[in-house]
Amino acid sequence: MRHGSIPGGRNAPYDPHEPGWGDSPYGNGHGQQPYIPQQPGHPHPTVPQQPQRGGYRPEEPQHGGGYPPQEPYAPYQQPGREAAGYDTGGYGDDGHGAEYGGYEDYGHEGDDGASTGTLTATQGDGADDDGHDDHDGGGRRGTRRRKKGKRRALRWVAIVTSVAILGTAGAAYAYYQHLNANIKKDALNLGDSQAAKSKANAAGQTPLNILLLGSDSRASKANQKLGGAKADADRKPLADVQMLLHVSADRSNMTVVSIPRDTRVTIPKCTDPDDGRVYPETTTDTINTSLQHGGPGCTVATWEKLTDISIDHFMMIDFAGVVSMADAVGGVPVCVLGNVWDKKSGLKLTKGDHTIKGQQALQWLRTRHGFEDGSDIGRTHAQHMYMNAMVRQLKSGTKLSDPGKLTGLAEAATKAVTVDTGLGTVKKLYDLGNNLKGVPTDRITMTTMPWGADPQNPTAHVVPTGAATKLFTLLRNDQAVDGKASKKKKADKSATTAKPSPKDEIAVTVQNGTGSASTPAVSGRAGTVTEKLKTLGFTQAESDSTPQSQSGSTITYASDDDKANALAVAKALKLPTGVVKKSSSAEGITLVIGADWTAGATYPAASSTDTKEVLDSASALNASDDSACMKVNPYYNW
Repeated sequence: MRHGSIPGGRNAPYDPHEPGWGDSPYGNGHGQQPYIPQQPGHPHPTVPQQPQRGGYRPEEPQHGGGYPPQEPYAPYQQPGREAAGYDTGGYGDDGHGAEYGGYEDYGHEGDDGASTGTLTATQGDGADDDGHDDHDGGGRRGTRRRKKGKRRALRWVAIVTSVAILGTAGAAYAYYQHLNANIKKDALNLGDSQAAKSKANAAGQTPLNILLLGSDSRASKANQKLGGAKADADRKPLADVQMLLHVSADRSNMTVVSIPRDTRVTIPKCTDPDDGRVYPETTTDTINTSLQHGGPGCTVATWEKLTDISIDHFMMIDFAGVVSMADAVGGVPVCVLGNVWDKKSGLKLTKGDHTIKGQQALQWLRTRHGFEDGSDIGRTHAQHMYMNAMVRQLKSGTKLSDPGKLTGLAEAATKAVTVDTGLGTVKKLYDLGNNLKGVPTDRITMTTMPWGADPQNPTAHVVPTGAATKLFTLLRNDQAVDGKASKKKKADKSATTAKPSPKDEIAVTVQNGTGSASTPAVSGRAGTVTEKLKTLGFTQAESDSTPQSQSGSTITYASDDDKANALAVAKALKLPTGVVKKSSSAEGITLVIGADWTAGATYPAASSTDTKEVLDSASALNASDDSACMKVNPYYNW
């Protein structure tokens, strides 16, 4: 990575305070010394040359004199290409074609998180003026002159201090704008409809849901070097890594859910904001192709369709971004239970613990064949181990104590990501980081969506299972997946709730939404629940046969006048109040029975058994667990 584009970068000129490496006009090699006007490559007249660090060396002018010629960046030295062909367990084995020049489909974890900091510049300008004349002065006159001199000294100090402060503020603002300009932005949701916004808890707090995406784009030369397949430079990228990050409303716990890239889902109708192209809804494609339907906003729409969870933000990272972020945090510790060599991804490690960075980090995140049974599921587990380790690295604060390293981390983070327009400034990313950093490490759970073989293509695709529906229901209702209870905050006693109408005056429409792209609707669900409502006194309840498909059950209402009535319906059927949503498209009060309610006349309460089933089937890993070690596919030992 070239560092010469920022003050104090690797291409900065010789500075007597801290020798530099090149031709930037800013002065030093580490970005911590004030700007000193001078000619590149020439030493300060009062400071001895340091030829091994920063003196003028005509034989190596490109390095500012100091360092010997650098070898080409090793991670960019790609091995010979694999012959184009079909992969044995991913995108390519389902009849879609050759796997992009024979290289492993991209499967890296998007940094789950962007990491920024506040940079403070200092100026050591030392204008010293004691205010004294060349004589001692005597009596009152001397005293007046000394006082006058002191006042003049104070004026000079004030002037110099003001200049220093203004200069620092100006530099900080310019750098802040520079970081903002690094960030790429895109629309949040390209679908025609969105999931209802998360409901606030009793204390007025709302959950935070962020979609982390890893793109396999080959559009840039850096990505082509890292991922190969230059012929795919014009191909629309796939989102081969997708993780939903759910932070509880009280910020006491966090759950990260990965979805296998070959999960067949319903991709809703999406419209590309750049060219206006409309992509029709499809139920035959895998979730990683959703990125090709107009951009990350369509992947967000797909997740909302699948989970009925409102997505607040997305963050997307590509090959080069993974490399730069891994380098910026100083490497990430990982572990393997045996020697592993996956020639597809290039990963080659000996048994035991390793700290990986640069291209090796990307290789780890892309490796599929070398881990576990060689499927994409094992790859998600490796990504969880990596992400947990990175969380521990950042929480330890080791990278945040050195301003120079922090600058590098800020540069890497802002250049690495594409975010939604609502998250497109350093301040907003910083605020997001503050939201996340308070979550205790031992309350962060990494999971993989519970899955089963796709009935339509069992050898290539997977589909969500009933346990996946329970997992999404827990998150939608803001219940901790780890089973630990959060401290409940008392509701504001000053808040008043309107009284509902008599039950026999409340009209309710009931629809069956238990079907999905992979499973048919459970027959008779709307009728069963409608009859239950009538027995409870809601005599105007009626069923509607209009086909629906929802992961979670919802009760929607159109106007504020109907809110109390909608809540009364929820209470009668033992639905959590979080499923009650206001919707401008609703007609009266509408209950849609989702895939989370496939039996019974009243809503099934979540239990510890449900949580255990989710954890067992989702291969959960706690972020505080530093003993995790990846199983190696025996066919990829060396």
